[in-house]
Amino acid sequence: MKLPVASARASFLREPAMLRFAFGVFVLLTACCPLLGGADPAEVIVEVRAGEHDREGWVASVELPPALRACRQLRLVRLDNGQATPVQVEEAGIPRACWCVREKLPAGKTLRYRLGPATDQPADSGGVSVTDDGKRLWVKVAGRNVLAYNHAVVPSPNPAEPYYAKSGYLHPVFSPSGQLVTDDFNPDHPHQHGIMFAWRKTTFEGRSTNGWDQKSQLGRVEHVRVVRFGGGPVFGFLSLGLRQVDLTAPGGPKPVLNLAFDVRVYNFADPFVVDLDATHTCASQSPVVIEQIEYGGLMFRGRAEWTRNHQHDYLTSEGKTKRNGDQSRPRWVQLYGPLEQRFLGLSVLDHPDNFRFPQPSRLAAETPYFCFAPASLGSFSIEPGKPNRARYRFLTHDGKLDSATLDRCWQAYAQPPTAVIVSP
Repeated sequence: MKLPVASARASFLREPAMLRFAFGVFVLLTACCPLLGGADPAEVIVEVRAGEHDREGWVASVELPPALRACRQLRLVRLDNGQATPVQVEEAGIPRACWCVREKLPAGKTLRYRLGPATDQPADSGGVSVTDDGKRLWVKVAGRNVLAYNHAVVPSPNPAEPYYAKSGYLHPVFSPSGQLVTDDFNPDHPHQHGIMFAWRKTTFEGRSTNGWDQKSQLGRVEHVRVVRFGGGPVFGFLSLGLRQVDLTAPGGPKPVLNLAFDVRVYNFADPFVVDLDATHTCASQSPVVIEQIEYGGLMFRGRAEWTRNHQHDYLTSEGKTKRNGDQSRPRWVQLYGPLEQRFLGLSVLDHPDNFRFPQPSRLAAETPYFCFAPASLGSFSIEPGKPNRARYRFLTHDGKLDSATLDRCWQAYAQPPTAVIVSP
């Protein structure tokens, strides 16, 4: 007798061999589902929200969900146009996916991406590379020099002044066209080196120390170790250890402060974008007092030619220049100067979480250097077990940047657009 269809199916599935065969087909089809157009179960939809500000050219990141945290190769695709976007995993703490957003995104608007595991090794996209030549760590974007970190001691150019020998700073630093924007060992201030971090006037265990002015021979800031470094399609990074040393201690040089010096360079072609994260901790159980003085802290020394012709100038977020900007408290500072028939320069953005934000700025009128100097508002102390963290973003550029552009860059740094996972 011919069984009804339902009964025939039930009879078929009662046979053990048929059951095993059906289960095998099910497993095979399930495994092949992504190849047949189904979604990878680990994929998520990520939404980037502009928020209250117009956005253009920023770094987005999102915390990876548990299903993706073991992945070190990811694929990120725009939903509206199917365009693949280079993405890189940030390892600190819970892993995060990071990528550069180059498009304009008006206030209140969103972008959506599909994020999931990459099935193959991504092609070289000309990202950010970091190499060590034995003396310096060099960082390049798409093969172009951005900056170097001096981990070896650079000797003083004047043999009669050997105390100016220096390690643990960024120089040279370049504009996107390859022009030098920093200076080193300039005769008028040979203790100013490219981009450096040093406190000018400190008290440690009752003694006056000085990590800024090497001629005093009271102290110095020096490189200690390279923790790690690396590159990738989105950013390159340097994780470094420095220290400030008291040279007057009774038993010989004694560490005063340890400095975790972390540098990140992003894959932007113009301007170059560099983040600096500097965290001071006490090197002993003794606190360190940073005495009141109008300079010291983060410092940048500009191109040598700007010293000779005094044609450098500043533009701050308050619209101030070298004529009226010294000791003002801007969110950002641009230092620029002429090069033949054009300009180039460097801008620094102060992070709102920094101590005493907005920090006072030292804008030198006669020499092209500035620093963010929180000690200008009064002395403060760094206590054992209480780190002092400071963050800044540098933009190196050909030409001058206008205030609207720098305001937008500061907003992207201080209040970046939100990225959230909206769909598993």
